[in-house]
Formats: sequence, C-alpha cells, structure tokens
Amino acid sequence: MSKHVNLLTVDLEEWYVVEVLQSRFEFNDWPHLRSTVIENVRRLLHLFDRKNVTATWFVLGWVAHRHPHLIAEIADHGHEIGCHSFQHRRVDKLDQATFREDTERAVDAIIKACGLKPLGYRAPSWSLNAGCRWAFSTLAELGFTYDSSIFPIKHDLYGMPDGPRHLFKMYFEDGRSLWEMPSSTFRLFGLNLPMAGGGYLRHSPYWYTKAMVSRLNRIKQPAMVYIHPWEMDPNPPEIEGLTPVQRFRTYGSTALFSHKLERLLDDFEFTTIADYIQTQARRPIGFESR
Repeated sequence: MSKHVNLLTVDLEEWYVVEVLQSRFEFNDWPHLRSTVIENVRRLLHLFDRKNVTATWFVLGWVAHRHPHLIAEIADHGHEIGCHSFQHRRVDKLDQATFREDTERAVDAIIKACGLKPLGYRAPSWSLNAGCRWAFSTLAELGFTYDSSIFPIKHDLYGMPDGPRHLFKMYFEDGRSLWEMPSSTFRLFGLNLPMAGGGYLRHSPYWYTKAMVSRLNRIKQPAMVYIHPWEMDPNPPEIEGLTPVQRFRTYGSTALFSHKLERLLDDFEFTTIADYIQTQARRPIGFESR
C-alpha cells in the first residue's frame, strides 16, 4: 500500500442527472423515473467497509430530501457528508441569488437527513469556473470550510484550465476564507491532463491510473478519486437515441468499474477531504497556479 494518502470522493446523485442527459429529463420528471441510487450506494458502502476506508460523499440535496434514511446510513458508516447542490444545475448558468437559494436548500435537506452540516461543496458537472468566481465568496458566506469544484483542464463541458492544481486557500475582503481542493491532474507537454475520476477512471486501463496516482504521490501530492453510485450499476437503465459519444460517456466501461475501484483501494491509502485539509492546515500552503 502507498504510504501517501489520497482522497476518495463520491458525487451522490441519480443516473439521470448527468450532463449528457440534461436535455432528456426535466426536474419535474425526476420523481417518475426509475431510481437506482439506494442499491448502488449500498454497493459502495459494502466495498468501503470491506476495504476499511472512509470517503467524502457530496450529496445532492434532492436525493437527501427523497431518501433521508440513505444519507443517515452513510453518515453512520463514518463517512464525511458534503453538498452537491440541490437540483444539479450548472453554477455557471445561475445568478448569485439562485445559486445561494439552491445551496441553502441543499444544506437544509442534508441537515434534516443526517443531522450534519456539510463542510464541503462540489459543483454539479465541475461548473464552477472563471465566469462565476462570485460563487466562492458565497460559499464562504454560507459557512463552508472548503470547495472542491475546480477542474483545471480544458473540456467541452467544463474546466478552468488556468486554475490551481493543488490545495490552496482563498481569502475574501470580508475576512472570510475558503479552502479549494481541485480535481487531480498531471502535467504533460505543458497541458493539464485529467485522471482518477469519472470517465477518466472508468475508461483508462488500470495500469495507467495506478501509474498516475503513484506519480502524484512521489511529489507528495494526493490524487483525488471521484466516482458516482451509478457507475457501480451492473445493469444501468438503457436510454435510447444517444449519440456514440454520449453512450460512451454514459455507459462506457461500467462493467469493469467495480473491479478497477477495488484494486485502487487495495493499492493506495485514502481519506476524506476534511481530514486531509485538517492535517494540511498546520503546514504553510500557498496559491498553486500550475
């Protein structure tokens, strides 16, 4: 096992909220769609229990409202509970007042479900970017300790290519502050390349993922793994009419994913974001722009 600690995170959401399906299912349709979140969350809980690891679960407020017992169950297993918005709307498509309202609604649903106020926030679809920097100060005003929404890559759906690549702390004019834990990347030929989460984890051969995590650990940086419960589903709902690219992003490599994740948990050490920040806060950390 690696002697360097890494970060294990789960974006707790239903299968139908993903970006490629946003135009298919409106929010009012959600209660009528087949739910798979309970069985898939319990698959993850069983795996994490067997591997004796704890994770940060960024909970969609709508799921907390619909299945409060499930969020309480996750907390009872010793995991950290974070916030993933209420309605899974892109932050860069909202105004500041709507973003605040959505976030407050999500926090309220999470507290009612498990009795815990989330310390961390992750934006839906990594949609917190340079065009909505006001969201960082809003999160600080709402009492969050950290954010984990920056993905420092160039992508057709998201990304902040010039964003920081490592943990840093933001300070605001009102005296508040907010830690930022960006998604993991590695540098190659002057570019930030993604790794260790979502489709990048599912589609990559395991030897590649292991090599990239090891590479970050060698320079004493944690890799942040991010996964979704629907990626654990051995029989995901079939959706007709997807383009080849959409089908690849939605279904690709899910049959192999649980095996790959199990190997990753065997080969590396993991902790929650909150625990990692608490440890690192005792050390001097500056702004990292590359």
